[in-house]
Amino acid sequence: MDVIPSRDERLREQRLKLPDEPGVYMFRNVGGDVIYVGKANSIRKRVASHFNRPSGRRGTEMVAAIDQIESVVVGSGTEALIAEQAFIKTHRPRFNVLLRDDKSYPFIGISTDEKFPRIYITRERQRRDRLYFGPYTNPRRVRQTLDVLGKVFMFRSCEGPEPGRHSGSPCLDFHIDRCEAPCIGNIDEQHYRESLDGAIAFLSGRQGEVEEKLELQMNLASSEQRYEDAARARNRLSAIRSLTVNQTVSNTTVGTLDAIAVAVGERDANAQVFQIREGVLTDRLSYYLDSAGGDVAEVAEAFIVQHYERTGSIPPLVLVQPELANAAGTPALAEALSERRGSAVEVRAGERGDRRQLLEMARKNADLALGQERLRAERRMQQRTASLEGLRQQLDLDSQPIRIECYDISHTMGTETVASMVVFEGGVPAKGAYRRFRIRDAIAGAPDDFASMEQVLSRRLERWKQESDLSPHEAKRDASFAALPDLIVIDGGKGQLAAGLRALDDFVERGVRVISLAKRIEEVFQPGQREPLLMNHDSPELQLLQRLRDEAHRFALAHHRARRDKAMTDSVLDGLPGVGSARRGALLRHFGSADAVLAASREELVATPGMPERVAREIYEYMHRMGS
Repeated sequence: MDVIPSRDERLREQRLKLPDEPGVYMFRNVGGDVIYVGKANSIRKRVASHFNRPSGRRGTEMVAAIDQIESVVVGSGTEALIAEQAFIKTHRPRFNVLLRDDKSYPFIGISTDEKFPRIYITRERQRRDRLYFGPYTNPRRVRQTLDVLGKVFMFRSCEGPEPGRHSGSPCLDFHIDRCEAPCIGNIDEQHYRESLDGAIAFLSGRQGEVEEKLELQMNLASSEQRYEDAARARNRLSAIRSLTVNQTVSNTTVGTLDAIAVAVGERDANAQVFQIREGVLTDRLSYYLDSAGGDVAEVAEAFIVQHYERTGSIPPLVLVQPELANAAGTPALAEALSERRGSAVEVRAGERGDRRQLLEMARKNADLALGQERLRAERRMQQRTASLEGLRQQLDLDSQPIRIECYDISHTMGTETVASMVVFEGGVPAKGAYRRFRIRDAIAGAPDDFASMEQVLSRRLERWKQESDLSPHEAKRDASFAALPDLIVIDGGKGQLAAGLRALDDFVERGVRVISLAKRIEEVFQPGQREPLLMNHDSPELQLLQRLRDEAHRFALAHHRARRDKAMTDSVLDGLPGVGSARRGALLRHFGSADAVLAASREELVATPGMPERVAREIYEYMHRMGS
């Protein structure tokens, strides 16, 4: 009979087979999830260090959770760094340094993929065919900057891939000297792009270059007695200078750089980024990170790679703390940043003078921010504990309701009826566990919220029975449906509660409490009690129930609107001659909306990519014959 090796013996055997070469390694837990991704010049030696010298409590926890080790060999330290971050982005391992998505700083985007590019404020994930500048901490100042740049460089403000309006006449911006109207051919693509280059130079930190060019234009126009052009250039020069006059000035000899410092705690960290452009402190960014308690060099390197993957511009110099500047992996980091920037990037410590002061200021701010975050986190934990304990007492539960599910129905006069299931765990949203339902056609013909709720909760119970029979390791298993909730909250009154109880007998028998929350005066209805429970409106337990109910309503409404809008779009465009799903998609991508398709001219329809001229002509004639 074969003896099954123990976990330690299996891991020891896997470690011995690891290559003594540069690359990336991954630790998986017993469920097959990636819990840590690392890189090393020697995979075997680096993995051994985790087992021989675990770093802190989190490091010990990680080693105890490892069930399998995998590795990927690459050609260099730079390739290892890039591969490591790609795996981290894919798997989001719990023990890696991860940027939290607790805030979304605005960027300035430039649609360079369009013939006449727009400049706009965005929080979108970056598209490879567009330029991005930022991030910025002050949206109001970003809007002011774009307003001034619009006056100076006169880029178009209209939305959509093509400039102009369907009427064919220029908008007000042209008449008040804010746009040169490419929509009517008043400026060609080359001159428009040349003007836009000035805005790009300014946003890239080359303010001095822009000012010098405007000053030359002003002097030339004045010497040639073109006084109106000279006055226009003077006004634009003043506007550009007004954008930087109120900013904190460091020292023009400092140049253009980012000063980055991190403060590391046992379970979290903070990173500060001071953006210096031609000696001017243009912005200060603060990020919180989930950290496995690594050292300063490890956390700083992981942050820098993730940060510059999200931002649009990388300066030629990045100042870092000595721990990272002296680390063995720093040349690979500089090479990776240089490759992304398209020119050389230097990563080194600020050793003296103003640069050292900037780095020290960033470090102090990181220490302060980390301390403040710990206080806020402790306060939030206390509030969540108070709300769960309050619910336990108010509802007479045996223990605090750790997993709470809330359900809501959304429809428009009985059409496109959908439902939402939102989940809070430990008093906070577990968005990965949210689920949506589409009410089946037998009910969707009439606005019957009671029947809809009964159907949804019946399906929830049925999914729990199916999923709980599956092994936790099976890929098709839905962990959210497999979980047994402690408390179910239904949006509504007595009728919705009664419908829910009819569907949830098996849950109730297993100790799951079911209640409903009526919005009018926030009444809580419970099974077997005639009178509703009225909680204090300032109590943390009622506020938790309200957050649950509001989140369920938001999630259901978003799903309903998406289905309704798709149905309306389909119904508007489906009747067009020669238009199937592919051409309908091409029309929507080209025009942006069904309304824009209906308002398009014959020439605009013909210009749709992939649209035959005959079909475009038939569409136009059909729409106008139908009076569209």
